[in-house]
Amino acid sequence: MSESKVRVFDSLASDYDAWFEEKGRLIFASEVEALRQALPLLPKPWIEVGVGSGRFAQALGIDIGLDPSGKLLEMARNRGISVFLGKGEEMPFHDGVFGTAFFVVTLCFVDSPMRTLGEAARILKSQGKMVLGLVLGESPWGQLYQRKKETGHRFYRHATFYSYAEVGVLLKQAGFSVEQIVSTLFQDPGEVYHIESPQQGFFQSAGFTMVLVNKPRSGR
Repeated sequence: MSESKVRVFDSLASDYDAWFEEKGRLIFASEVEALRQALPLLPKPWIEVGVGSGRFAQALGIDIGLDPSGKLLEMARNRGISVFLGKGEEMPFHDGVFGTAFFVVTLCFVDSPMRTLGEAARILKSQGKMVLGLVLGESPWGQLYQRKKETGHRFYRHATFYSYAEVGVLLKQAGFSVEQIVSTLFQDPGEVYHIESPQQGFFQSAGFTMVLVNKPRSGR
């Protein structure tokens, strides 16, 4: 993540965090339910890359978080997360130390997804796994956020909303193999009235997609 992006998240940290309890409360809860589908399959220790203010880490029981925003890390620390300052493209960890790496709405904000995926493979153990939480470009939610990006939205103007096919290409190039896909947020943007039960598989109409993948067998 570039320094300009970091400054945006530092300056808007309070607004970002408040969204989870206000407009985003039901959205967040639905996304957490989707991510929980993978938890029984995941080796420990766990880390969330792009931990932000620690909302997802706290809800999922992730103990360690990495983020380039010092302001957001302060909030994550207050939620009981052991935090590290750093970027996904250059993680400050030794090789093969984590069982699972979570990237929850993180890949769309990194400057180099391939470098980030390579770093994920490096820090994972030989049987490690990665969990991606994605807002895909072809979904109604991704299309809405893309329109907001084009009008200069304070957060989304820094994001790249990849399609399902594009994510698949990135994962294949990085050597990861897909184990499970779960989808949620079938309600339209702006019309979320209840917490959803996730569905297995990929659906273009879903606003949030969880992809569980396995570390490359020949990974670093």
